Amino acid sequence: MQKSNGESSSLDRKTVERNRRIHMKGLCLKLASLLPPHVCKPTKDMLSQQDQLELAACYIKQLRERVEGLQRAKEEQATTAPRASSSAMTSLMIGLSLPVVELRDFGSSIEVVLISGLNKNFMFYEVINVLGEEGAEVVSASYSTVGDKVFHTIHAQVRFSRVGVETSRVWKRLQELIC
Repeated sequence: MQKSNGESSSLDRKTVERNRRIHMKGLCLKLASLLPPHVCKPTKDMLSQQDQLELAACYIKQLRERVEGLQRAKEEQATTAPRASSSAMTSLMIGLSLPVVELRDFGSSIEVVLISGLNKNFMFYEVINVLGEEGAEVVSASYSTVGDKVFHTIHAQVRFSRVGVETSRVWKRLQELIC
């Protein structure tokens, strides 16, 4: 009777060990499949399981070092950026007489940037009408408020490429409208 119990327990241990090995092999294959191709190169199938584990460990260490480096850079930038950006923004705003009309011609498209104060109101649809009358079709328009200034950005495409858009005339009409 003891013999059969001993045999069954050794069979159980063998089965448990075989299942553990199968499970570990599956986990190693899953880990190897998660590695990007540039880490494993094309010889991924020819690498031993030990080599694949070493590659994965090296890759994880590289990622960890990269994350730590990026976190340090982020913290460093966070401590220096607010002072630099606020002083740059202040110096920009000091020399800025509102409202500002800026027009950039990109050939088949134009970009209009309007900067005005909160107290200077103009009808946005009038700006879009001016662009439409001059032969441009508005593709996108956005605005943002920073402090007491409102920044409008309009992207437009030329409707008729042969005719184009007379940007100097558009700029003059927008100046008259806003100022």
